[in-house]
Amino acid sequence: MNHATSLSGATAASGSSFRRAQWRMLLAAMFCYLFFYTGRQTFGFAIPGLKEEFGFSSAALGWVSAALLWAYAIGQAINGNLADKYGGRRIMSAGAILSCGANWVASFATGFFSLIIPWGANGYFQALGWAPGSRLISNWWGVSERGKAYGLYVFAAGCASILSYVTSIVVIDVMHLDWRWIFRLPVLLMLLGGIVFYLVARERPEDMGFKPLADTGVANANDQAKALEGEKESSWERYKAVLKNKRLLIAALSLGFQNAARYGLIVWVPVHFLGADWKTGDSLIDPKWITIALPVGMAVGALSNGWISDRLFGSKRYLAIMLYTSLGALTSLWMWTLPVHSTLGLVALFLCGFFVYGPASSFWALCPDLVGAKRSGTATGVMNFSSYLFAGLAEPMIGSVLDSTGDTSLIFVIVLIACACSALVALFIRR
Repeated sequence: MNHATSLSGATAASGSSFRRAQWRMLLAAMFCYLFFYTGRQTFGFAIPGLKEEFGFSSAALGWVSAALLWAYAIGQAINGNLADKYGGRRIMSAGAILSCGANWVASFATGFFSLIIPWGANGYFQALGWAPGSRLISNWWGVSERGKAYGLYVFAAGCASILSYVTSIVVIDVMHLDWRWIFRLPVLLMLLGGIVFYLVARERPEDMGFKPLADTGVANANDQAKALEGEKESSWERYKAVLKNKRLLIAALSLGFQNAARYGLIVWVPVHFLGADWKTGDSLIDPKWITIALPVGMAVGALSNGWISDRLFGSKRYLAIMLYTSLGALTSLWMWTLPVHSTLGLVALFLCGFFVYGPASSFWALCPDLVGAKRSGTATGVMNFSSYLFAGLAEPMIGSVLDSTGDTSLIFVIVLIACACSALVALFIRR
């Protein structure tokens, strides 16, 4: 064997090993985040039990939900930068463990304040997950495949929604336990995910003997030069660079409206369906189980949108975002016209989840695209701060509307408006 043949074989082996490592890191992050929503998206299923035991209004419970979302928003603004500084592996694992503990504390609530305080703290602990995981992924996946990688990561988040819904229904409908156990049993899976992630994941290709990626982002020339030279930035420099990026700020605004629509569905759709008696309508399925169509649609939508933004639109993420949010508005309108017992609700709710949550994969891929991988944690945190600020503002508003009208179908009108606003703002991202 000559020297050229030997060198070629060594390069191929190295490439194959790196490819396996890439997938290992992505799957590790997906596995961990697969269980994260069992720590916060179960709240809607606890609302009927909380109302019955404590007499809370929908508006009061909207404020409890908002406490988590705003604490999550603040945490994202902080923790994304911490992930850039200290790495995502340790921070994401810590978030899973601490959130599990906060859920257990919330399960022993005896009134409004003993519920809202640990639930708000849980929001901050939950914020230790997404941006750090995104930072790790951006270290391992380049621009040309980032839509796919983030699509799979968001797909895992969508599957986490399915898991949070299924485990909650099992607790209340199969095991016949009260609302407190919704905060106790599903989160044990999150604890497992955090431990496994810490043991399996590695922060950067260099940690496993590989060379760092060359195509880490499309930041400006000066920023790219800094990254290639390995120049370290302070936290303030990272924040300043991210906040000066106008396209990223426009994307953050569009994401805010999209996430308000998403949480309008996640928190209040169970309320819309849980009180329904399936025997009185034309549905062959208990409405509690119809709710599962929502997170299933979300998971599939996220997976498809990342692929579409890479393949169909040539990584022009804003086009994929506009397409899905516009269709999300239309399917929400359709959902609003359907009675709660309709079998068609299964299809409509699936499509609502598909189009409303789908753009998330393109939003997150925009972060490293616009500011480079070395600032992607900070950018993700800033984007997520906006998204949960808007979601938190929407929750008490939705609760007040339901209290004053008694019409839970108005959830879908609010979602329609939020999706339309997201699509309109996304037009100005144009990369």
